[in-house]
Amino acid sequence: MGRIFNIQRFSVNDGPGIRTTVFLKGCPLNCVWCHNPESKSEKTELFYNYEKCTSCRKCAAVCKNGCHLFEGEKHIFDRKKCTVCGKCADQCLTGALETVGYDRTADEVIAEVLKDKDFYDNSGGGMTLSGGEPLLQFDFTYELLKKAKENKLHTCIETCGFTEFYRLQKIAPLVDIFLYDYKETDAYRHKEFTGASNETIIKNLKLLDGIGAQIILRCPVIPEFNDRKEHFDGIAELANTLKNITEINIEPYHPLGSSKSEFLGKEYKLKELKFADEKAVKEWMAYIGALTKVPVKRA
Repeated sequence: MGRIFNIQRFSVNDGPGIRTTVFLKGCPLNCVWCHNPESKSEKTELFYNYEKCTSCRKCAAVCKNGCHLFEGEKHIFDRKKCTVCGKCADQCLTGALETVGYDRTADEVIAEVLKDKDFYDNSGGGMTLSGGEPLLQFDFTYELLKKAKENKLHTCIETCGFTEFYRLQKIAPLVDIFLYDYKETDAYRHKEFTGASNETIIKNLKLLDGIGAQIILRCPVIPEFNDRKEHFDGIAELANTLKNITEINIEPYHPLGSSKSEFLGKEYKLKELKFADEKAVKEWMAYIGALTKVPVKRA
């Protein structure tokens, strides 16, 4: 049994072909630019989107803790009293209240993934595990990958690499492509932006490359944070030391995490940061591409 928060069908940016991406709850890092803030906690959470609320008051009728108060047509949600039982979300017809995180067995997830097997077979796609960090729920992740291979599915896993190497080594025979995140070259800045040093991440990446795993290096680029020449130099230098890296993917910042954080009642520190300029993105890719023979593509 594992905890997921989304199964996204017809994904085209999480590995080759048409894929189904399974998003797992929980992450050991705390990136300030995270676009999936609902993935950080392993616990089930509750989205509240006030713009969708029609003040029908059905949530208040079923909530035993008095979390939902109404002043006229204004809905006040008191998260401090909420135990995330999910009863209010079950009654909400507009989707203003939504439970984030639900438990499923590996068999249940694979059954959902297999619904689109014809699309995978025709496009070279398959299943991708993402999050959060899938390796935080290691036993569940291993079981999902094992069952995927039993059903002859192509598999990818997106990982931040901040884990014990034995986990990467154990799943490696079950993973066709590792989508390996590389967020910041400077160790101090990495800790400042994500809450952890990049030492373990880089070490694991090199060890994974050493056992012959196929790797795509995924590099989120965030204006005012890591859009620096030194970091771009670091990406190219690292890629040039790896034997089994097939691509470098540049992932320009987008502010999706802002609204999601608001729905969770959490602060989003980059609220004023905008999308990366298209011209700048092309310049980043061209700069890195000139320093390495590894293909540089936009994710």
